Amino acid sequence: MILNSTNAVQIAYHVPDPTAAATNFSKLFGWGPFFLFEHIPLSSCLYRGRPTSFDHTSAYGQAGEMMIELITQHDDTPSVLREHHARDSVGIHHVAHFVRNLDDSLDQARQASIDVALDACTATGTRFVMLDTTRELGHMIELYEGVGDLLKFYRFVRRAADGWDGQEPVRRLRV
Repeated sequence: MILNSTNAVQIAYHVPDPTAAATNFSKLFGWGPFFLFEHIPLSSCLYRGRPTSFDHTSAYGQAGEMMIELITQHDDTPSVLREHHARDSVGIHHVAHFVRNLDDSLDQARQASIDVALDACTATGTRFVMLDTTRELGHMIELYEGVGDLLKFYRFVRRAADGWDGQEPVRRLRV
């Protein structure tokens, strides 16, 4: 089983402008607050097995029990985002899952002939992978292990949403 996890933990939408989308989604749906992380630094990035850059920005907020990511790419370098989304398009890009063992999940994906579209690591050491499940699901699946700083970040975003009054829907994060 590729998803050696229990539930999806995040839905990510490609948007042209995460700040504008976060502000709008806060008003429309009550999601938030959103934490904006601009030009997320990566220590490594493989797109379809080849080294590349991936200059992207994301805003992270909460919708009930589900984290919402609003993601954009700052250039047109071939990537997991540009495969399916033009700069100005909006739509679901991926659904993220915590897995118990990322390497085991990757082995199982390869055995099932599911392509690894992205294998990257943040500058702070969080590895994340995107599987190309667009043929099966219409979007990619993101996998990572729900441990350490990543789990702390998920809890931070969730706690910020508890009792949130709708004020300051976008808050900037820095490394």
